[in-house]
Amino acid sequence: MQPEKEWRKKSFKQRLVLKSSLAKETLSEFLGTCIMIVLGCGCVAQAVLSRGHFGGFVTINVGFAMAVVMAIYVTGGVSGGHINPAVSFAMCLFGRMKWFKFPFYVGAQFLGAFVGSAILFGIYYDGIMSFADGKLLIVGENATAIIFATYPAPYLSLASAFADQVMSTMFLLLVVFAIFDSRNWGVPKGLQPIAIGLLIIVLSSSLGLNCGCAMNPARDLSPRLFTALAGWGFDVFRVGNNFWWIPVVAPMVGAAIGGLIYVLLIEIHHPNPNPDFEAEPSEDKLEKHELSVVM
Repeated sequence: MQPEKEWRKKSFKQRLVLKSSLAKETLSEFLGTCIMIVLGCGCVAQAVLSRGHFGGFVTINVGFAMAVVMAIYVTGGVSGGHINPAVSFAMCLFGRMKWFKFPFYVGAQFLGAFVGSAILFGIYYDGIMSFADGKLLIVGENATAIIFATYPAPYLSLASAFADQVMSTMFLLLVVFAIFDSRNWGVPKGLQPIAIGLLIIVLSSSLGLNCGCAMNPARDLSPRLFTALAGWGFDVFRVGNNFWWIPVVAPMVGAAIGGLIYVLLIEIHHPNPNPDFEAEPSEDKLEKHELSVVM
């Protein structure tokens, strides 16, 4: 009877509090990825549906980067704000996060991106349906599928597309590792998301022409699946010579290469201030800021 009385005394807020740190982190990644898709792809939607009158190349690049920044600020203190399976993969691969968390993070990221796509579709439903007289097109000047997922330029081969995504994600992770490296110059605490946003702006401005600079399997596959189910049809997986798998697989390869380059060329060469003593991270830090500490 005593436990039942204690449960009744708890406020509604106390009953909602999650006790499992993994559950908190999973929910955090879901929310962060959802925010990124709604605000980031929303920039694309505004530019496309207004035919360039309320946005364009600059607003998409800057707006999407700021969407990532906002998502990281919301989730960074809980889960590290990965919002990208390629980032989570690199964190696990290089000992910055435990492998058992990987499927939970990735599942939450894919689900968050799918829900974010549904929310955005609802927000711009009228605009999308009136854009091409009710037709949901994948290619052409009236295409609206590009609001949600990336598609390759007509001239691009699959091999070049794969290399493009490997290289862009390689640079992404290489610089992310540098930003969170406390023994390098690093970035003042709380400003890391801003630095990541600037990184995404320069990557999308320099490497976005070929196939949109996705660099994120969840950002591309989940919205693409949503469009397939929402009326565009499963041709979204066939166009561009079955391009769909490139933004899913290549970023994982690029993330591993980027992390490896930073570790081999920079991180392992940092001088150890006291080679006879290496302090272990505290338990408190093990629950947060996974980009910068061992999980």
